Amino acid sequence: MATTADFRNGLIIEFNGQLYSIIEFQHVNPGKGAAFVRTKLKNVKTGKVLPNTFIAGMKINVQRVERRSYQYLYNDGESYHFMNQETFEQTFIGEELISASQFLKEGQVVEISYHAETESPIACEMPAYVTLEITYTEPGERGNTATNVMKEATLETGAKVKVPLFINTGDLIKVDTRTGQYSERVKA
Repeated sequence: MATTADFRNGLIIEFNGQLYSIIEFQHVNPGKGAAFVRTKLKNVKTGKVLPNTFIAGMKINVQRVERRSYQYLYNDGESYHFMNQETFEQTFIGEELISASQFLKEGQVVEISYHAETESPIACEMPAYVTLEITYTEPGERGNTATNVMKEATLETGAKVKVPLFINTGDLIKVDTRTGQYSERVKA
């Protein structure tokens, strides 16, 4: 068992029966009264952030989470199938565990986090940026790079993104998976 003195950013703890990651913490020692630790905890499954205060020295249950590299294979409608990069074992997880599943392309490498005690998948994290091809968009206008006007484009995964007017069908673009927005055009 660990205590609040062992807190560090990124530590996974069990709190109220669920797994939380410590985003930030601050030890507070007021002039009057007992010391305490003010924290911001992020729920590992839902991503919801909540503030919480622990009494200094309080015992906490630290959980071990392993991150493994997997390659995306295919989606059968109900679940997404992945292959472990080292052991070549296949696993499948539900869409609710995948961040930005609309940008997932066959062959894409992702990180899947597993709870070490139960060997159950907790989350699947996409890379920060992915390069995808545009399968359809309205014809572009040459030289129109000075304005901030955007148009809708369909990507090879079926996702729709807003892109600048000069982007055409067949262009490769980089998409930020955290925000779901166009980042830049990629030279082929």
